[in-house]
Amino acid sequence: MNRADSRTSRMVHLMETLAPVEGYNLSTLEDIRFLRSNRPLTRTPVLYDPGIVILCQGRKRGYLGDDVYVYDAQHYLVVSVPVPFTMETDASEAQPMLAVYMRLDLQMASELILQMDEALGPSDAQPKGMYASPMDDLLRASTLRFLEAMSSPGEAQILGPSLVREIYYRILTGEQGGSMRAALNRQGHFGKVTRAIRKIHSCYQERLDVVSLAQEASMSVPNFHLHFRSVTDSSPMQYLKSTRLHQARLLMLRNAMTASTAAFNVGYESASQFSREFKRFFGRTPQAEIEWMKATYALPAPSTPSMYVSSH
Repeated sequence: MNRADSRTSRMVHLMETLAPVEGYNLSTLEDIRFLRSNRPLTRTPVLYDPGIVILCQGRKRGYLGDDVYVYDAQHYLVVSVPVPFTMETDASEAQPMLAVYMRLDLQMASELILQMDEALGPSDAQPKGMYASPMDDLLRASTLRFLEAMSSPGEAQILGPSLVREIYYRILTGEQGGSMRAALNRQGHFGKVTRAIRKIHSCYQERLDVVSLAQEASMSVPNFHLHFRSVTDSSPMQYLKSTRLHQARLLMLRNAMTASTAAFNVGYESASQFSREFKRFFGRTPQAEIEWMKATYALPAPSTPSMYVSSH
């Protein structure tokens, strides 16, 4: 067994303890969760919060337009802006999917990027909203040290944050780290679109239209359409609709809201229109979808980020 395989085997062993139950396993660090899936999952619409997903075992595939993102024990996934796409999982009872999810700490990332820009100069890479990249030996070693520390409550509290920072550094200096740095610097068209995306996620229950979102991005409507699609592979109104539907699903799941109440809370004026669009998007009626999710997913506490529910 070579060094990489040995480290991966050790990571799987540690994850078996850190993620003992299927679904979300919370950790002593607020932005870290350990995920386990004992069964394969077919294509499911998801909306990922900005973050990092490192798989120790199993495989996931994300589909965004014509692009396919594979992340497994040899590849990790980075999401710089919330992106709606479809995802499927390869897993079984014998070989469960085991993954580390790190919700993106923008303050930590920004501090590292500032230091790197001062030392290395700003990145001239093309910013990306999402990418999958190979695990190198340095990142694998850093992740193993992190999992070892997280297996001890005392070390998790004391060493955990610095080891998370080390993992961020490995990714920011990795094969596609320049794209992440460029995305988080939020310059140019990517940065303008990001402002509109933030507006959607903070005000999705309000009446929003393309004109107001283009104004938020300080762009003309035609340019806004063009650059918004280049970042999200979606039109602004399609993105707004998917955000509302995901949020409504969470309200029904976590707060036991009826479909009509959830629809009103996310900005729909017609319950029947909401039900039609929900079924078209998720492939099930609101009631059937909630029943399926309760039977399929172990869910995090309501205080965790709302967009990251049906996922990693």
